[in-house]
Amino acid sequence: MSDRRGPFPLGGSGPYHSRVTTATAVKVDVPPAPATTPGVPGVPGIVRRRLATLENWLDPYSWLVTAVVTVIAGILRFQGLTSAKGYVFDEVYYPTDAWDMLQHGVEWDERTNGPAYVVHPPLGKWLIALGEKAFGNNELGWRFPVAVAGTLMVLVLIRVAYRLFRSVLLAGTAGLLLTLDGFQLVLSRTSLLDIFLGLFVLLSFAALVLDRDHYRRRLLRNLEDGRTARIIPWWLLTAGALFGLACGVKWSGLFFLPFFGALAVLWRVQARRSAGQPARFQIDDLAWGALSVALTLVFYLATWTGWFVTNTGWFRHYRQDSGLSEPPILGALLNLAHYHQKAYEFHSGLTSPHGSQSWPWQWLLLGRPVNFYWPGATGCGAPSCARQILLLGTPLLWWSFLPALVALVWFGIARRDWRAWAILIPVAGGLLPWFYYAVKDGRTMFSFYALPALPFLILAVTYVLGAIMSGPPGSDRRTLGIAAAGLYMAAIAICFFYFHPIFVGQVITYEGWSQRMWLGNRWI
Repeated sequence: MSDRRGPFPLGGSGPYHSRVTTATAVKVDVPPAPATTPGVPGVPGIVRRRLATLENWLDPYSWLVTAVVTVIAGILRFQGLTSAKGYVFDEVYYPTDAWDMLQHGVEWDERTNGPAYVVHPPLGKWLIALGEKAFGNNELGWRFPVAVAGTLMVLVLIRVAYRLFRSVLLAGTAGLLLTLDGFQLVLSRTSLLDIFLGLFVLLSFAALVLDRDHYRRRLLRNLEDGRTARIIPWWLLTAGALFGLACGVKWSGLFFLPFFGALAVLWRVQARRSAGQPARFQIDDLAWGALSVALTLVFYLATWTGWFVTNTGWFRHYRQDSGLSEPPILGALLNLAHYHQKAYEFHSGLTSPHGSQSWPWQWLLLGRPVNFYWPGATGCGAPSCARQILLLGTPLLWWSFLPALVALVWFGIARRDWRAWAILIPVAGGLLPWFYYAVKDGRTMFSFYALPALPFLILAVTYVLGAIMSGPPGSDRRTLGIAAAGLYMAAIAICFFYFHPIFVGQVITYEGWSQRMWLGNRWI
């Protein structure tokens, strides 16, 4: 992954620079850097360009776009949040667990008046519990936190896209695409765990991108000062802590660990190559990486605080109850390890058929969406009415993912653009492990398992749109590219609002509902 420019400029000299006026951005010509920078002898201009990072992160235009798109996302996610009464799909589990955790500190079985056996870590349920603590054990209480998380995902993605592409236009495009995705919208309005997992995975990636920039800035400063000061990777450590929180929501967050680790190492090796230093793995990389993973474990264990500080959690005193020694601290950790072993056995053996289950190779094709809500409906002005919440991605957007990924592979290989691989690797982390488990043991799966990969799929489409809009100012290629990208975004918006009634459970005519079932029985 080199710093060679991809299909559109890495910095601010492109056709959609960070300064925007109306619909498109204004090109800002940046003079070429001299062979050596005045006043900084020994640092060639090409090295400085290769180590360049985003410096204008406080650019007011970028924050204005961030605010506007985030507000739109928030309105769509909070409006009518409580209109679906009662529990929607798996809300029968997580909000009830969250309410019990407020009362007992751990998940509780009201029928036996004892601890409940659950197979997901506690953090997501604690976050739901915050909403229930504030608003009560009702629809607003258990859905408010997921709507916040879904809106924050849009905000974080905009900032990540801005740092990757250094373009306000492309950053806003990425945020708008996520805003107008029905899949993320439904999960932002239903109290399941996956939206929290997606948020923490995206935050972990954002921290890794910040770590990449931080490392390059410090490396350049060392070159300028003629020293070899140690670079403390605060953002890498932050990524480890955030990743621990992701795993504290669902274990499937672990799928990203080797992929994120590979990115961090590759970015360091590439930075040293760009600086003219030996491009090899260093002991510091291993040491800091190990410390980051240690923070992952610490923060993951911290999500189990309620289980540790009470005596009533499931398997809390397994060793003692089994006649084994249970020393302080170590005994609790061993009991928790036994809990994890049993939970893993449950997940591995979960092969019960379900009407809405699907396989990973169906997900990006929208081969089997999940029916979340189907109550009776009247009052639509027609003899037969329908009301549904269907976990379905905005079709035109989702059917763009595979072509975008193919194009991204080409750009990554042909142009050696680091951003292409920075997007492709997390996509692989979010999807490929599910293919393995589907083939290995036929585990029961659902399309919402793809949610953590969604922001990176959005970035893939954004990257390709940027490539389409690139070209010399005033050229036919650029004009046609901007027009094509504009038409694509308009089509996505129209498609989203066409399907919006079945994203939010609006009452419509049965005929209108039937017309939206584009793939027939696969969607019913």
